[in-house]
Amino acid sequence: MAPRVKRVAAAAASALCLAALVACAPDPDAADSPAPGTPTATPTRTAAPSPSPSATGRAEIPDDCRAMLTPGVLSQLEGVPLNDPAFGASGPQPGGGLICVWRDPAADTTGLVTTISYMSRGPALDMLNQLVAEEGFTCYTPVGGTRCEKTWPNETYPVTDGRTLFWRDDILIDTRYSNLAPTGYTDAVVGAIFR
Repeated sequence: MAPRVKRVAAAAASALCLAALVACAPDPDAADSPAPGTPTATPTRTAAPSPSPSATGRAEIPDDCRAMLTPGVLSQLEGVPLNDPAFGASGPQPGGGLICVWRDPAADTTGLVTTISYMSRGPALDMLNQLVAEEGFTCYTPVGGTRCEKTWPNETYPVTDGRTLFWRDDILIDTRYSNLAPTGYTDAVVGAIFR
């Protein structure tokens, strides 16, 4: 085959491959805008859903536990100490994570601990699916991520304990709480990270 014919054939093959890739690319607005008549997500006890990673780039974990919360959430935490040394390592962590401990060392059970860390899709979804299968967590897919949660009665005190996890774009927000569940807390953290 003549060199010119080879170049033309190679160019045609490249254009065909590019067209095939573009045709398979998802519509970036499709995930954010449900079709008319589509029901909103409701909690289920099936396997954790698998949202597609964001194409907007990697989100960053904040380094300030207060700054990522809304005034309304902060008002519900008023008077609760943050990151008291009695609870060990908290605040910004090596590797870019963040631990926020809202708890009075004198309290028997009341408190909330949020650990935010980087975790890739495979391990995160494996962990969430395990929580569904083995511990009865409920999962759903709000704001482009996967959220799993469960509450239960405290074994010692007449209060409610719980855990809420949210994963999106290689960031896991994991909150465990006992008798302290500010309304809108997880939504505020998610909103601060994935603006």
